[in-house]
Amino acid sequence: MEIKQSLELAVIASRKIAILDVKTINKILLDLALEAEKNIDLLVSANAKDLALMEKSNPKYDRLLLTEARIKSIANEIRQVATLTYPVGKIVESKILENKLKLTKITVPLGVVGIIYEARPNVTFDCFSLCLKSGNAVVLKGGSDANYSNIAIVEIIHKVLKLNQLDANICTLLPPHRQATEELLGAVGFVDVLIPRGSQSLIDHVRNNAKVPVIETGAGIVHVYFDAFGDVEKGKNIINNSKTRRVSVCNALDCLVVHADRLNDLAALVEPLQSSKVEIYADEASYSVLKNIYPSDLLELATNEAFGTEFLDYKMAIKTVPNFDSAVDHIVRYSSKHSECIVTENEANKQKFFQLIDAAAVYANVSTAFTDGAQFGMGAEIGISTQKLHARGPMALPELTSYKWLIEGDGQVRK
Repeated sequence: MEIKQSLELAVIASRKIAILDVKTINKILLDLALEAEKNIDLLVSANAKDLALMEKSNPKYDRLLLTEARIKSIANEIRQVATLTYPVGKIVESKILENKLKLTKITVPLGVVGIIYEARPNVTFDCFSLCLKSGNAVVLKGGSDANYSNIAIVEIIHKVLKLNQLDANICTLLPPHRQATEELLGAVGFVDVLIPRGSQSLIDHVRNNAKVPVIETGAGIVHVYFDAFGDVEKGKNIINNSKTRRVSVCNALDCLVVHADRLNDLAALVEPLQSSKVEIYADEASYSVLKNIYPSDLLELATNEAFGTEFLDYKMAIKTVPNFDSAVDHIVRYSSKHSECIVTENEANKQKFFQLIDAAAVYANVSTAFTDGAQFGMGAEIGISTQKLHARGPMALPELTSYKWLIEGDGQVRK
């Protein structure tokens, strides 16, 4: 089937899903969760074909990996989406004008949502579930590195849709080749919004070439600033969790910014990182402190390229700053406006950090690993937006809706 025809069928399907009742939608989600668990062996087998084509050292490998535990977790997230409040048809505003016109502003689906993503097969389940619950058809354009996994997942989705006597074109998987990407970028009149998920180069390409609206989910260049008033025990745990919980995700720590007055505590702050063999690229001040303490094979002097890099690996930079304002300046210069954190017991510095740092998620004394739709109580997430229009931060059901005005009258005409 040609891509244009697939997009036309998705538009038709979007009108069908828009009138589904929430009870039917929730049943489909519960059926899908069960079907995913029934087909764990099939999904793991398909995923193994993708993994066989990727080096284990590739940072994408962990994102690509599907295990029994991960599939069960995905199924539980789908069930959680089924419990969430239906976001469509909510009255945002209602009023009656002097001329007796009744105006009602209600939430509506976006229509057809296009997702362009790389080695993340969980995105296939997540995005379908959230789009279904918000009344949207979804067009998925995965990468070639997850093609076998995505095909297997979409076959399960289509099976569930057909068992519920629904149009399978509610969920469309495009071929993994570049031509499909370019056609999706230019799908004016077919796709209402595009959401890219993946590397900075992918996001840049979508933003620079799309002719349809884009919600930008940016790369995560994440900082933790250990302030002059930081608590060492809190800082140690936050740094370790932010960096090592899962290095291949966008909320993972990339640069520790440390106040010069606290360099004596630096060894304690990074000590837990040794067990995960985290490579540190330290500036001169922090290098001089760590050179006889941190393992020499895991410690290097930082170059300029170490700052502003999303490592997606067991690697981290350290920058020493003389004061609070210098910390803010460094973060502002290199931030991707995703997630930033301060560790401090000083209330004034905490509030100032909240005010000055322009990011989707700004933390105080909390691991950046919490930038996640599920952790924010949203169920699965469609992505983490780093832009300011329409949506910002983890996006879920409310962010997949727009609104329209309903105007009711009794024969009024305008003079």
